[in-house]
Amino acid sequence: MADSVLYEVTDGLATITINRPDAMNAMNTEAKVALRDAALAAAEDTSVRAVLLTAAGNRAFCVGQDLKEHIGNLAADRETGSSLTMNTVKEHYNPIVRALTEMPKPVVAGVNGVAAGAGFGFALAADFRVVADTASFNTSFAGVALTADSGVSWTLPRLIGASRASDLLLFPRSIKAQEAYELGIVNRLVPSDSLHAEAEAVARALAAGPTVAYASLKESLAYGASHTLAESLVHEDVLQTRAGASEDHSIAVQAFLAKQPPKYLGR
Repeated sequence: MADSVLYEVTDGLATITINRPDAMNAMNTEAKVALRDAALAAAEDTSVRAVLLTAAGNRAFCVGQDLKEHIGNLAADRETGSSLTMNTVKEHYNPIVRALTEMPKPVVAGVNGVAAGAGFGFALAADFRVVADTASFNTSFAGVALTADSGVSWTLPRLIGASRASDLLLFPRSIKAQEAYELGIVNRLVPSDSLHAEAEAVARALAAGPTVAYASLKESLAYGASHTLAESLVHEDVLQTRAGASEDHSIAVQAFLAKQPPKYLGR
């Protein structure tokens, strides 16, 4: 894994850290490849039961595309008559967001600072967002004459509604942490000096939880977003049967009857 993204697994928790603080954790090609590979590794590793996505420094979570590199790539495309630069959506951003949203384990985003453009998309792709009170969000895309990517066109309206999403996409601005909390973007708002500890605590609690049930909950929410109630009820039955057959369900029932906290195995 490149130094631009750090990856560590301990006690069932995979911690992915975007590590370009001097560039406000902007995504150059190396970072995009490394983040994609880290997210895919966490998704495929059966020992990983939860993921914490965070960033180094205290100024930014991720400001999206590294525009300095982007400008150079666009110039190279003009000279060669190609459009390779914009392939980054297909090659990098789409796989990153799909890995985060589709992996059968919960993902927590610890947002320590500015989350803009693709960085906003990465935060929205998480299942739970712990956000520092000094952080902010910005769609940014229209500000550089681009459209939404990194799943923002799908995730943002589902969190805050189509009308508000249109406003924030058409008129990009800095959304302070408190407003983001009120809009429903933020799950837990915490003091900036305790962000990393709070985000890790949430992620570790999920890593110790009923992994099969969490996977089913993620799947049911995604399915319900694009299916009818009748279809969702049938799908819930399938998922509940799967969760009910898990070892963790038996452990939970036995612990309840014994009036003791369950110790889940993640299977």
